[in-house]
Amino acid sequence: MNAEMNKADQAYDHLERMITFQELKPGSMVSEGTLMELTALGRHPIRSALQRLSWERMVEVHPRRGIIVPPISVEAQLKLLAVRRTVEELAVKWACLRATPLQRQAMSDLSIELEGLSGARDIVAFGGQLKHVHEIIVQAAQNEYLQLSMAPLQGLSRRFWFANIKDPEVELKRASTLHRSTLLAISVGDEQAAAAASLALNDYLTEFTYQTLRTTVSS
Repeated sequence: MNAEMNKADQAYDHLERMITFQELKPGSMVSEGTLMELTALGRHPIRSALQRLSWERMVEVHPRRGIIVPPISVEAQLKLLAVRRTVEELAVKWACLRATPLQRQAMSDLSIELEGLSGARDIVAFGGQLKHVHEIIVQAAQNEYLQLSMAPLQGLSRRFWFANIKDPEVELKRASTLHRSTLLAISVGDEQAAAAASLALNDYLTEFTYQTLRTTVSS
């Protein structure tokens, strides 16, 4: 059972990464068989991963037809950022109050790792660390219902952001700075600073989305 669950996690991580970085293109349709070939994993892990990705709205599963990767839209991104703004502010406040000493140390360490990747050209590696940041904050908040809410909000907004980056060096550095501010505030239990950092991140993501819209309209 543990081995099978581990394979399901592997399948999820692999497919989520492929969707985020558009190896599976928005609007495309694929089959379970194709995904099994791409990941070198079996049917059960793939189906488990697809259930999770479907709940997170990263895929749409259509029995007897295939799996669709939904298109990305500015409108959807703005809607989810409006919800994420409030939910994530609550998450970081709870994390400040409830994080264990080990989690606080892990956040401090992660902020250093994130800084090291901010100038890197490997945005896939940066994406992995960004996902880790999101996960550890929600885990530290110690509320499984909050975790259920945050997973799709963070995953979908990451997907939009990576799909629309024009200057990786500038955007990765900015994102690194904002996420590091949140991590460091939580690591020392500064609830007010963590909330402010969370809102600043949301402001950045919202402006990034509007800039994407302006670029699309002008081109």
